[in-house]
Amino acid sequence: MLAPKAEIKPIEPDLDRASGGRPMSKTRNTRFSSRRQVLRASGTLGLTALAGTTALIATNSSTNTLVTPAVAQGRSRWRMVTSWAKGSAGPGITADRLGQRITAATDGRVEVEVLGAGELTSAFGVLDAVADGTAEMAHTASFFWAGRIAAALYFTTIPFGLGPIAHNAWVRFGGGQALWDEAYAGLDVKPLMAGNSGANMAGWFKSPLNSLADLKGVKIRTAGLGGEIYRQLGASTVTLPPAEIFGALQSGAIDAVEFLGPFSDRALGLDQIADNYYAPGFNKPNGTAEALINANLWASLSPDLRAAVQNACDAENDAGLAEATWFNAQALQALTQQGTVIGVLPDDIVDRAREVSQQVLADFAETNGLTRRVQQSYDQAMGILSAWDGVQKS
Repeated sequence: MLAPKAEIKPIEPDLDRASGGRPMSKTRNTRFSSRRQVLRASGTLGLTALAGTTALIATNSSTNTLVTPAVAQGRSRWRMVTSWAKGSAGPGITADRLGQRITAATDGRVEVEVLGAGELTSAFGVLDAVADGTAEMAHTASFFWAGRIAAALYFTTIPFGLGPIAHNAWVRFGGGQALWDEAYAGLDVKPLMAGNSGANMAGWFKSPLNSLADLKGVKIRTAGLGGEIYRQLGASTVTLPPAEIFGALQSGAIDAVEFLGPFSDRALGLDQIADNYYAPGFNKPNGTAEALINANLWASLSPDLRAAVQNACDAENDAGLAEATWFNAQALQALTQQGTVIGVLPDDIVDRAREVSQQVLADFAETNGLTRRVQQSYDQAMGILSAWDGVQKS
């Protein structure tokens, strides 16, 4: 039975309040900051309790009595900043559940408060907020940081890359996590997979696509390396925050939109403007979300708390994909019933995109040595996993 459309909320990060990628609030958690700052200190206030060491005791000067902070009693409150609107379909709901999972898995020793984009920092400010101690953790996507660390792109997705299950296999068992940790080592954060929106659709087009020639001059909103691919296919590309997509498509500023999958796209209202919805989503075949935890905090956790947080992230990574799979299927059925044309991209578009992507990815891999090594690991995983996938399909 189809879920009521009213229950599908848009994934709409509040990027209108972006502040140059830096936290908008000056409130900092002085219990910890960057790893470099903490290493210069003789001790780490608050984290010692979580690591199972001696509790910290302060004196209330007005009553001359001893006061034991909550963290010294073995409990701590974490603020999770996110790149999503609070409770939004897909990643926003995943972030809420992840906070609940960590709180439950630690029996309340770590209580997580989830904050939507714009509440403590901007959607693109979450990385710096965790690194400098403004927040303990974040829920976001690695490809947001590709401008700072090119290799970060691979840990969300790349064009014609690994699907969700294969991507999970590469990160967990194929060396991906070690490379991810290395890529983020200088950022003072620990990355973990923590959700997945599944494979994306190719997007919404106001006019039907019958051949490669129909892409010429089309203004499309896209993200990631797909922008360069579309440009080489003859389209002009635009980068827009999700909050601006609907208005741009409605006004005619753009002709097409690549966003996520049916669940989130329908929630954003894109079906109200464009009638042609295409697959496959060659640009983003996977949608891994990441949890970021302050590196010093992560290192200071006792083994049982670290395992609990890791397990909570693993569980939500699986649950997020299952949720996306289920609700994307329901939303696709609803779109079909309401008259949306669900089409397959013409062969010449897909073939040309695949051809172009090889050079785009090859050039991108040469950004630096680390990116080259990540690309090599990723390619090796694709070879191994596609062979196994082929056997299963046969």
